[in-house]
This record gives sequence, C-alpha cells and structure tokens, in this order.
Amino acid sequence: MSGLSLPGRVVAVTGGARGIGRATAEAFARAGAKVAIGDIDAALAARTATELNSATAGEIIGLPLDVTDSDSFAEFLDATERHLGALDVLVNNAGIMPIGEFVDETPEMTDRQIDINVRGVTTGSRLAMQRFTARGRGNLVNIASLAGATGEPGLATYCGTKHFVIGFTESLWREQHSRGIGVTMVLPGFINTELASGTEVPRWARKLSMREPEDVAAGIVAAVRADARTITVPSSLGLLLKSTQLLPGRLRYAAVNALGWGDVFTTPDHQLRAAYHRRLTGEK
Repeated sequence: MSGLSLPGRVVAVTGGARGIGRATAEAFARAGAKVAIGDIDAALAARTATELNSATAGEIIGLPLDVTDSDSFAEFLDATERHLGALDVLVNNAGIMPIGEFVDETPEMTDRQIDINVRGVTTGSRLAMQRFTARGRGNLVNIASLAGATGEPGLATYCGTKHFVIGFTESLWREQHSRGIGVTMVLPGFINTELASGTEVPRWARKLSMREPEDVAAGIVAAVRADARTITVPSSLGLLLKSTQLLPGRLRYAAVNALGWGDVFTTPDHQLRAAYHRRLTGEK
C-alpha cells in the first residue's frame, strides 16, 4: 500500500497526555489530522488537548483511557469516532518502564508492565484492526523500544515486553500489509521524557544516542506518510547496537561495558526518578 495523506484523517494516541504521546498528538495535528488523546489521567488528557488546540489551531480531544481494560479501550475508540469520524490511525504509545533488578521487582509491578506494555498493545491492535479490515484501510503504529532488541540489566521485564511488541508487530505487518493495512513499529532509544528520568548515558555518546520526544513524533508522522514498516530514533543508536550485535556474546558484553553502557539502568539516580516511581505505584 502507499502512504497516507494526513489532512482530515482521524488519529488516536494512547498515553497521549505527556511525553512521546503528547508530542505525537501535536505533530499529527500540525499535519492537519484530527486527534484523540487517550490517557489514564483523564484530567491531564483534557488539559493537554486544550493546550495543543491553542498551539496548533487543530481539532484535538482528550479522553479517559485505561489500556489494561478492553471495555475502556473500546469506548475510547468509539468516542473518538463519535466526535471525530472513522479511525484512520492508532498509535499504541502507552507504556511504563520501572528500573531495578528483577529479583527486587514485585510480582505486582511485573504484572503491571505486562498489562500495559503487552496487553495494552494487543487490545488496541485488535480493536483497531477490526475497524481497519472492515473498511480495507487504516494504519497501526506500535511503540516498541531499542531495549526490546537487546537485553538490558535493570530492565528485564521491560525488555521482555518490548521484545514481544517487536515480534507481534512484525507478524501483524506480514498478516495485514498486503491487504492494505499499514503497520509500523517504532524503536525509540534514549528519549528525554519522564520515563527515562534518572538514567545517564555515557558522556561521549549523548549526541549520538539522545533525542527529544518531538524527534520521535516527527518520525512517526513521516512513517505513516511513507508507509514505513520500522523506524528507529535515533537511527545512529540503532546502527551502533546492530554493529555490537555482530560480535560473539562475551565480546559484545565486554565491549558494551567498556563503552560505559553496562550500568545505565542498574545505577539510576533514584531521586530524579522519584516522581515517576510514585506515579507508577500510586504512592503519594
């Protein structure tokens, strides 16, 4: 299939009230699309929509969404279509990334990552695909992670969930692309959002590896326009990871550690991550 012209199209973004989701909603609105922001924080979703409408003169609405609840997800998409029209693009962006060794991770936090990062993506993909296949058109965008192409200490469950998203999305592309449905996998690296707060990449690699949410958003919009199967942001970090993966296991990890990447997620600044951690756990 060919890419999608965006003016007048209807786009839904999960986890859209902050970070990459917010930037993506804004980027689509600036491209002329009508956008629904879904977020577990319904008040923030509504406030973000108001702010982005003022900034873009777009048509953006904020709606409540719990991606772990299939009824909530279905109502989010139904409400999007009631207010904006038939859905053209779904961006499965919602995700969480707690940091710490797996042995210290509670079963509840393991389940929460699986519920949001895996089940949220499968639920959204199923509900969107049902609409898309009935109409013979549509675009699905699933946000994975470059961490899903590796195995990072301190991110065992998170990496596992993103490994799933990579394989799942690749399979969906092979199932649906020939039928006219666009499927795009997005692999962000180190993006300057609350999710990555308290982590620090090696000084030498910062220009190579760190980007802003707006960079990911621009890549997503370009990918939908071009019907791209996979995008990596930044592409330079993806190339670096691919080059190290050509090495045998022991040499690869020795090289990673020597370059200063080995403890990025095992020695975070917990004070800088405190606000994010409280939001994940519901602590006050």
